[in-house]
Amino acid sequence: MKLHFLERAIEWFLISLLGVMIVLVFGNVVLRYVFNSGIVFSEEVSRFVFMWLTLIGALLVMKENAHLGMSSLVDRLGEKGQRVCRFLADALTMACCALLAHGTWKQVVLGMDNRSPVTDVPLGLVYLCLLISSVGMACVLAWSLWRQVTGQMSREELVSQGSSAGE
Repeated sequence: MKLHFLERAIEWFLISLLGVMIVLVFGNVVLRYVFNSGIVFSEEVSRFVFMWLTLIGALLVMKENAHLGMSSLVDRLGEKGQRVCRFLADALTMACCALLAHGTWKQVVLGMDNRSPVTDVPLGLVYLCLLISSVGMACVLAWSLWRQVTGQMSREELVSQGSSAGE
């Protein structure tokens, strides 16, 4: 139940960010073409918001196991082959997430001393979305690996799209 509440809160957060981005970009376009003016920070904030939308949205999509995948080869394998492929894919992806989280942590720490030119926001806060996304994805993958190792993952979940790896 708590995980569902957190997921809904994140979805509403992303909806809010999308609304902010739409207002900033559309407002800036109208101001530029109608009044020959503009919102000074619009481009920079829109870029930062887009990063948060993309990376946190990718985390939610991964939780739902809804990323695009090429499963035509894996579909033709038997159950054992599908289990091996799923395990390897999850383990390698988790290793990539760990490397990404490690590098991003360093970037966030360094970025806290650097400020964006227009809004004066610490760039570490901007890069934080990648850290949250990579750590979150690693957690989703760890749960998937645990379910595979303990035999809790059904055959249908091994290749099918849209199954819920986080439940």
